[in-house]
Amino acid sequence: MALIKSLRGFDPQIGNDCFLAENATIVGDVVMGDGCSIWFNAVLRGDVNSIRIGNHVNIQDGAVIHTLYQKSQTHIGDYVSIGHNVTIHGAKICDYALIGMGATVLDGAVVGEGAIVAAGALVLSNTQVEPHSIYAGVPAKKVKDVSPEQANEINKKIAHNYAMYAGWYSEDAE
Repeated sequence: MALIKSLRGFDPQIGNDCFLAENATIVGDVVMGDGCSIWFNAVLRGDVNSIRIGNHVNIQDGAVIHTLYQKSQTHIGDYVSIGHNVTIHGAKICDYALIGMGATVLDGAVVGEGAIVAAGALVLSNTQVEPHSIYAGVPAKKVKDVSPEQANEINKKIAHNYAMYAGWYSEDAE
């Protein structure tokens, strides 16, 4: 079972029908919606400020979600995919966004709806990633726009696939 730890008077709140890998860690002021999946070695550290996660979010293996004490919170919208080994620190990730493997998104950054942050990208503090766009590089810069239809097709497919993958683990538990 995942490590779910209360801290500083905050009990993590987990929505309905969520998959939590056995070695996922969820600490403190974390509120998660329904249908989420938190994968192996992912860490959601709501110890110094709040983390809010919408519905049907997948936070993949090795990802770290954190904040800055008394300064930043992390907000993740609905149907967001956070790739393997991603770090989100005090940022806002809007609905249907995709954060690629190994990317880092820093305090005060906002990743717009349906945006894609490429694998390995570094989104600096206070960067505004435009909706339905692709940002890549170190530091991350806009590469191109994608139509809402293109972004939705890619991002929704990944988000929905992770719901399916989580279901496999529930089936094996029966």
